[in-house]
Amino acid sequence: MKKNISFLYDNHGRRINYVRLAVTDRCNLRSFYCMPELGIQYEARDELLSYEEMEQLLQLLRRMGITKVRITGGEPFVRRNMMTFLQKVCQMGFDQVNITTNGTLTSNLVTELKEIGISSVNLSIDSLDSERFFSITRRDVLPKVMETFHALMETGIPTKINAVVMDGQNIDDLIPMAELARQYPVDVRFIEEMPFNGAGSHYQVLNWNHQQIVEHLRTAFPLMERFPDPPYSTSMNYSIPGFKGKLGIIAAYSRTFCGSCNRIRVTPKGLLKTCLYDNGVFNVRDLIRAGASDEQIWDTFLEALGNRAKDGWEAEKNRNGGLPITESMSTIGG
Repeated sequence: MKKNISFLYDNHGRRINYVRLAVTDRCNLRSFYCMPELGIQYEARDELLSYEEMEQLLQLLRRMGITKVRITGGEPFVRRNMMTFLQKVCQMGFDQVNITTNGTLTSNLVTELKEIGISSVNLSIDSLDSERFFSITRRDVLPKVMETFHALMETGIPTKINAVVMDGQNIDDLIPMAELARQYPVDVRFIEEMPFNGAGSHYQVLNWNHQQIVEHLRTAFPLMERFPDPPYSTSMNYSIPGFKGKLGIIAAYSRTFCGSCNRIRVTPKGLLKTCLYDNGVFNVRDLIRAGASDEQIWDTFLEALGNRAKDGWEAEKNRNGGLPITESMSTIGG
């Protein structure tokens, strides 16, 4: 197969150059916005994409025009031999290889992540208060997470903190979290809560949407100013005089950024999602195991992108006719 294309587009003219690959559905936390307290029914190991299958897929996507990879989970580092896999991915020639992690298992790996060429890390921290952190995640591991944060700051790996904003849970944390950007060169991003909690429930009205989050932050930082967002940005970005880092607001539930969405997702089982809110389009794992050629897989991707939903609202409507979403974010890929 000698196909190579420079740019990949969907049927709405949006360039697709970014894949989020979830390497496991397992997670060592039990954040209530992500999964039920007792966890989810994990897939058997042979149901997940193997490392070899993921490497084949990424090499194919690179030839199709994908330039940016994000490795997610679950929690990626609960899967054995993750560093070996990451090193191989970093050697494939992508412009960026990034990781999303909860930071509980990574403090002693940060130097190695820097050495192998990881471009950036998204670190999930929903509270800086130990009691609230435990209430949200059902695990008492905030000190380990903060060890990872400080290790990232010391090594200079570009870092973003992701904090899901939850009504009645961590509102008191928004200002202290934002203050991290005063002292450190970190982007602190506040994310609207989404319905992917594995329980099929969500607020009737999302009180803490992106507008309410901005208004709340302005009470403490009245000089906060919006600055132009980089291409394909999912966040609305703000600077504050005297801060080393920046703030961002991600309208993940309001879905205000769909018009420039450049990403696709592959779940741990190999299901392609052209939108976070769709029901999955086809299973690349099944194609690989059925002996499909790279050319056949390539053509299947092109067909899927040629029938992509216009936005997350259309994707959600198409997937289940308006019935509640019952997936866990852990099974999709955070």
